[in-house]
Amino acid sequence: MSGVKEMSGKTRERLLYLLSPIALIAIWQLLLMLGIGDRRFIPAPSDIAQRFVSLLASGELEWHVGVTLYRVLAGFVIGAVPAVAVGLLMAMFKPVRIFFDPLIAALFPIPKIALMPLLLLAFGFGDASKVALVAIAVFFPVIVNTYVGAANIEKIYWDVARNYGASPAVMFSRVVFFGALPTIFAGLRIALAVSFIVLVASEFVATKSGIGYLIWNSWELLQVDVMFVGIVTIGVLGLVTSVLFAEIERNTIPWKTE
Repeated sequence: MSGVKEMSGKTRERLLYLLSPIALIAIWQLLLMLGIGDRRFIPAPSDIAQRFVSLLASGELEWHVGVTLYRVLAGFVIGAVPAVAVGLLMAMFKPVRIFFDPLIAALFPIPKIALMPLLLLAFGFGDASKVALVAIAVFFPVIVNTYVGAANIEKIYWDVARNYGASPAVMFSRVVFFGALPTIFAGLRIALAVSFIVLVASEFVATKSGIGYLIWNSWELLQVDVMFVGIVTIGVLGLVTSVLFAEIERNTIPWKTE
């Protein structure tokens, strides 16, 4: 019985999670049906859905989505893995923290999209420059959250591990990493959203593929419904990846209080 109740509770949570976007779409459609707004510039959800189906049937949308997801995933991994490692080392060793602190303070405030011209010079107009931009954008929120989470581990855990003769490797993998894991996931979720933002902005220029290119090209051609398909697709991808990430976090950190 408890299992059934737990499953029904999770189902109810998922339904509530979807309630707000469904309500927004319904209100949007209703207002345009009532004549509030110009459908030439703000198409109704039904118009967007029709264009969405036609783009799917042609295979164009799948291609752009696949390219964008590849760039996001590659850049996210390349940026997040070293950020977690360095953030944990900063909490464990003061010289590492002293070395990286000024670099983070100086580089974090720079708008990452401003680095795009430099990355185009370094990596060219292919995927490498977009992946590098995502990796740089992901690195900073992850390293900051990782360091904060590791630095705030209660001192008693450090003392107990040292008293039992834990090596630095054990301290790193068993104490510091797991102690900072909830905050690491918070940083990863922020970084995931940031990666979509900077990537779509970078795809407006110097590329012929990706959701950002689809949005910008349709704007230039005044295909407003196609532009909204791209915008909605990014929102859907953000929602789906956020839900998947929440499930991964729930299974990875079962002791975390919800």
